[in-house]
Amino acid sequence: MKRMSLYSERPEGLLDSELYAALDLAILSQKDRLRKVLLLPPDFTRFHSGAGKIANHLYHVLKDTCQVDVMPTLGTHVPMTDEEIRQMYGDIPLERFIVHNWREDVVKLGEVPQEYVTEVSEGLVNEAIPVEVNRLVVDPSYDLVLSIGQVVPHEVVGMANYGKNLFVGCGGRDMINIVHMLGAFYGLERLMGRDFSPVRKVFDYAEEHFLQKVPLCYILTVTTAPKGEIQMHGLFIGRERRAFEEAVALAQQTNMIFVDKPMKKCVVLLDEHEFKTTWVGNKAVYRTRMAIADGGELVILAPGVERFGEDMGIDAIIRKYGYCGRENVLRLVKENRDLQENLGAAAHLIHGSSDGRFSITYCTQKVPEEEIRQVHFNWAPYAETVKRYNPETLSDGWNTLPDGEEIYFVRNPALGLWASRDRFE
Repeated sequence: MKRMSLYSERPEGLLDSELYAALDLAILSQKDRLRKVLLLPPDFTRFHSGAGKIANHLYHVLKDTCQVDVMPTLGTHVPMTDEEIRQMYGDIPLERFIVHNWREDVVKLGEVPQEYVTEVSEGLVNEAIPVEVNRLVVDPSYDLVLSIGQVVPHEVVGMANYGKNLFVGCGGRDMINIVHMLGAFYGLERLMGRDFSPVRKVFDYAEEHFLQKVPLCYILTVTTAPKGEIQMHGLFIGRERRAFEEAVALAQQTNMIFVDKPMKKCVVLLDEHEFKTTWVGNKAVYRTRMAIADGGELVILAPGVERFGEDMGIDAIIRKYGYCGRENVLRLVKENRDLQENLGAAAHLIHGSSDGRFSITYCTQKVPEEEIRQVHFNWAPYAETVKRYNPETLSDGWNTLPDGEEIYFVRNPALGLWASRDRFE
């Protein structure tokens, strides 16, 4: 596809007409030769990426002349429901969708060498990392594979998308586990919002050495969603890393929010349709931790959270050990085989703890108090808490309540990274 970068400085972002015209222009030179295309967009937890309407448009552009398959890049997440597919991807026929199974549907392409992993991890990880992707990604019957998704600060890789959409979104158990632990060992504060993290370098190595024969192209977006309305600020199309780097630069401008003082109380809303587990909902923890004051409080309004893990095996691990802090998790990994075999879950337990620096209170209506407290979070009833911290009346950012309490409100933690500048730097 034709390499392309499209920006908008308008508050409302790119118009749909501009987006679709750019997609048409990018694919025009290849359209006549295409007979089978694989789209790799994100799942419903990345609804605000704008990938849904991109996939829908490409499907309708191509469907009359070639077979178009759509495989949401689930990673470890549960498959999308028919309702979620309809809401995100419109009228693409359901039979065109393929479910990625991270435990069974993958092939091993090779390994990132132990020497390289040791070097980029600064000695934190000293083993080779297997490179695994869904077998359809490397299926030679596809004339074009389009990886579609949003570039935004991320807790495992630094900035989401590009190779991550393939090696995690379409990845296998072993690779997902090790790279998550690598990110946890390296430290969230050291990598979030940055490009060249150790995990990113592993993905870049894997892309360069094992995917070069795949007819692959990336379609990357940079979006925000004030008050829930998606605004696309940039579209970047191309195979070369340069497209990703341009998207990173824009995301660092639009999706990173530096606060002028640490937050004593931060209130985060988890949309009930998007966040159904703490596995995803803990973005409320990851994305605000560098902005919350020592001794502060994070209050998470979680009306849709109904369990802990997306994968039921991981759910059981979270319930067993809880978010007990970095040092405890590292000790437990050494002592327990189930954690050794699920390093991604162990990394998640590290990510989800504040290590005692600030308190975390989950406000739920579908998970009972005793279960929330069992995994080492505080609990408050959603119905009561939302009366005081009402998302309908709160503004994004600083708010002063009638009784004088000052809070910072985040409407969607998946769309940004909040930090005090001294902690980030």
